[in-house]
Amino acid sequence: MSFKKSVFFLLFLCLGYSGIASYIYIPMADGKQKDHLKAYGITYWVLEKGAEAYWLLNYEGGSFAFEHTPIFEKECKIRGISYKVIPNAQFASLRQEISNPELNQEVIKLEKPPKIAVYTPDVNSRGERVQPWDDAVTMVLTYAEIPYESIYDRDVMEDKLAEYDWLHLHHEDFSGQYGKFYASYHNKPWYRDNVAKMESLAKSLGFKKVSQLKLAVVKKIREYVGAGGFMFAMCSATDTYDLALAAEGTDICHQVFDGDPMAPNAHRSLDFSNTFAFTDFQIIRNHLEYETSSIDNRKRKITPEQDYFTLFEFSAKWDPIPTMLTQNHTTTVKGFMGQTTAFDKHYVKPEVLILGENKSINEARYIHGTLGNGTWTFYGGHDPEDYRHLVNDPETDLSLHPNSPGYRLILNNVLFPAAKKKKRKT
Repeated sequence: MSFKKSVFFLLFLCLGYSGIASYIYIPMADGKQKDHLKAYGITYWVLEKGAEAYWLLNYEGGSFAFEHTPIFEKECKIRGISYKVIPNAQFASLRQEISNPELNQEVIKLEKPPKIAVYTPDVNSRGERVQPWDDAVTMVLTYAEIPYESIYDRDVMEDKLAEYDWLHLHHEDFSGQYGKFYASYHNKPWYRDNVAKMESLAKSLGFKKVSQLKLAVVKKIREYVGAGGFMFAMCSATDTYDLALAAEGTDICHQVFDGDPMAPNAHRSLDFSNTFAFTDFQIIRNHLEYETSSIDNRKRKITPEQDYFTLFEFSAKWDPIPTMLTQNHTTTVKGFMGQTTAFDKHYVKPEVLILGENKSINEARYIHGTLGNGTWTFYGGHDPEDYRHLVNDPETDLSLHPNSPGYRLILNNVLFPAAKKKKRKT
């Protein structure tokens, strides 16, 4: 074969290959996706395999796409995800359409799956949960088949956070008051066992009190975020995190929690310059009251049927991070309660970005901010598909809620660290 013919033959092969090259497109619009939650899991899995993926912000509910291979398509079928195989030319045309500056859409390349840590107490010797409640994040990670590792106070104090890209804070009480469960549960075996275990752990790590250990932990986490980590918290881990930071150097615990009286002027000694999200809040001093501070919106008067919050719309091209965090197939998400349900907007710092709110009762449900090179997100409530989840209630079966908008918000946070980083423009 002559050189000229060889060139034409190779060109023909290349053109032919480009014509048949294709992408797997995963629609995320309402009614177009059988399992929204597992769609995040397949995207994470593709990244684990070393391939790139694309997040199409504000396009059909925040859809995903990645290069087609028989293995990837087979996995979509196994996981029961709705998908389409589209030609390379069609995907290129779609990207061109999204690039239109008049459209509030953007294509974000996802490059590397974040290594995930969940800050949660260990299980006991029988493999049972130490505390009698579950955690929405670990449930949805398991359902979506996204791997994670569990860490706790000893790991944090031994500087193991640096091994992870993304950290979730389990429903912890970082103020050292054991969730203010004293009135209802202090005689229960699980409560007494938890107190004994935490006091022993604190002592083994060189602290006289559990509250002192928890303060050291939140400061380590603050360092982690400032160095570029991504932190996500739900329920009581949100407001008590800031409470611990604000109360540094002040004893805010009643003696039933730590053996000695609260500082006389504890409510006047808070330093709000230390906190992530909240300011000017008050301590709830009554040890029999099931609240740690005034951050949680205790004034909410709303029925379950009326309890919804609305997601804000951000500019996909100028504000890609909040846009990623609010991707959904609906802008209205049903509310759900928790030990910390929602944040009274009077106490939210002005620089904090509110991602979701119930304006009628002046509460923020979903907020976000930056610290140094990292970010944090707080999400109020316990379980997006169980309105009033109580102690010892069974876990939610997510196979009954594969299209949950509330759980999608959690998975947005899990996936967005995989994106090629763009700082929010001001």
